[in-house]
Amino acid sequence: MSTATLVLTAVGSVLLLLFLVMKARLHAFIALMLVSMGAGIFSGMPLEKITQTMQNGMAGTLGFLAIVVALGAMFGKILHETGALDQIAVKLLGSFGEKRANYALGVAGLVCALPLFFDVAVVLLIGVVFAVARRTNGNVVKLALPLFAGVAAAAAFLVPGPTPMVLASQMGADFGWMILIGLSAAIPGMLLAGPIYGNFISKYVTLDLPKDLSTPSIGKSQMPSFGFSLSLVLFPLILVGLKTIGARFVEQQSTLYHWLEFLGHPFTAILLACLVAIYGLAIRRGMSKEKVMEVCSAAIQPAGIILLVTGAGGGI
Repeated sequence: MSTATLVLTAVGSVLLLLFLVMKARLHAFIALMLVSMGAGIFSGMPLEKITQTMQNGMAGTLGFLAIVVALGAMFGKILHETGALDQIAVKLLGSFGEKRANYALGVAGLVCALPLFFDVAVVLLIGVVFAVARRTNGNVVKLALPLFAGVAAAAAFLVPGPTPMVLASQMGADFGWMILIGLSAAIPGMLLAGPIYGNFISKYVTLDLPKDLSTPSIGKSQMPSFGFSLSLVLFPLILVGLKTIGARFVEQQSTLYHWLEFLGHPFTAILLACLVAIYGLAIRRGMSKEKVMEVCSAAIQPAGIILLVTGAGGGI
């Protein structure tokens, strides 16, 4: 099959997907599955390989993402219900003011996402956006875009981010120049794509808070301090950062190297963060074990559709 035919198949698949979702109002998961099969057929793929390829694509996508999203959702929900995210939101608003809260979130995304991959950082930090939006009655679009822009800029340009670190290592680049050039690209990029564009597009696009997002279930007097709240949010980020440090400064294949790799993997880091949030915060602040179970169960329910659609995207 010619290259032109394959390109036309790819373009047609995207257009068909948009039509099925936006015009035919077909659920995104079903639309993705149909388009995946159609793309396989029209690209000349053997029929017996189409479904297996879709299965492999979905498994490869969800193998990492399902665990990160599920653990991250529970971690974020616990922090919300105990008021930890509210305390961070109050501090941000007090330091930057409500009018500049979007700039605060951009900076937070840029700094906190340094040791993380994009999806992990978004899962861990999106709760702060919701907390700020709830306190300011602001448009989620205006507040979320700066966070996403900050996370994306850190992931793309800044050492010790995982991707720039790999790129610098493979190309033998000087890390000092990487940091300087990365900052020159990341900061303007975050400002333009985040607060500035967010201010503009939020005039035309509105996104309300999730309907299941209520006020914290713990009373104000029982809420943790800002310092403790911030340390909980940073805890998994620091653990993942250990992996970056280990890859750069510790002798490879040593026992310490393997421990840093293990503790710094997102699975381990977010799992430990969940346990600290549950037993070091929620239960110690008076939340019953039954309530903790209820909160964790409620947290992962909305994640189901996200994972299905993402997995189907991996298939296509």
